[in-house]
Amino acid sequence: MTEIQCQTEAELIDGRVHAEAVRRKVREAVSRIKDSHGLTPGLAVVLVGSDPASEIYVRSKAKQAVEAGMASFEFRLPATTGAEELLEVIARLNDDPLVHGILVQLPLPAHLDSSLVINAINPLKDVDGFHVSNVGMVGTGQNAIAPCTPLGCMLMLQRLHPDLKGKTALVIGHSNIVGKPMARLLLNADCTVIVAHKSSTNIPQLARMADIVIAAAGVPGLVKADWIKPGATVIDVGINRIPAPELGLQEDGSARTRIVGDVDFATVRHVAGAITPVPGGVGPMTIACLLVNTLLAFCHLHNIPAPGLQPD
Repeated sequence: MTEIQCQTEAELIDGRVHAEAVRRKVREAVSRIKDSHGLTPGLAVVLVGSDPASEIYVRSKAKQAVEAGMASFEFRLPATTGAEELLEVIARLNDDPLVHGILVQLPLPAHLDSSLVINAINPLKDVDGFHVSNVGMVGTGQNAIAPCTPLGCMLMLQRLHPDLKGKTALVIGHSNIVGKPMARLLLNADCTVIVAHKSSTNIPQLARMADIVIAAAGVPGLVKADWIKPGATVIDVGINRIPAPELGLQEDGSARTRIVGDVDFATVRHVAGAITPVPGGVGPMTIACLLVNTLLAFCHLHNIPAPGLQPD
């Protein structure tokens, strides 16, 4: 297909700016709750093992929870922790009145069954939105905790498109963490939703029909400029680390790496109407939405009206 040309660049959807606006809303709501009810939302994060990436995520989550005025509880368990011991920790947190959100950092060590662990969490405290009860409720359009990354994508989309009704959206990827819940949230917003995955054979043609493209396949640079309908909104969920010889070598002689998304950003930005960068797009919204989910869980558990958290 002939390369598509556009005279202007897409609007950059800055996830850091959006995330700060969400965190500000959360801080203000937490402050009001403390003043009026004398209560503090509490988030507990459980980390099994010492995966470096997970360590970074856990520290960031705890830091942002505290900055939002919440109580933060961390439980670090050795990689050899058995299922029974981990389930006991979760049971205690389920019963702890100071804890309103529980997150077990994934991935877990291979000997632990993630589904068993996730479904042991009280669904009212499941701030990851992975419990089968929350998955089912979101899927049937009921009020429930939605997974953080799809929720963050929706908040950014709703900022750009206050009325999503009738728009055609393509979700590339059908994981339980992003693709499937993303499709359900878009359906709940009355979008026409297409889901493509590794067995789909006509993804470029499907993409050219879409007003909104959500790329969550885990394939660097998968989405090309000639896939995109001019003016479409492109949300890149992919986080891929690829070799970057232009950055030189590390001390051990190996090539340095850089992070890229699932979208060929350099070319797609000249066709799309709006696009998220990687990094700095969806990523910051994921943790911001963890705070949102913790606040909503707290309000539900205490029968307090949930505040509006859509950024101005």
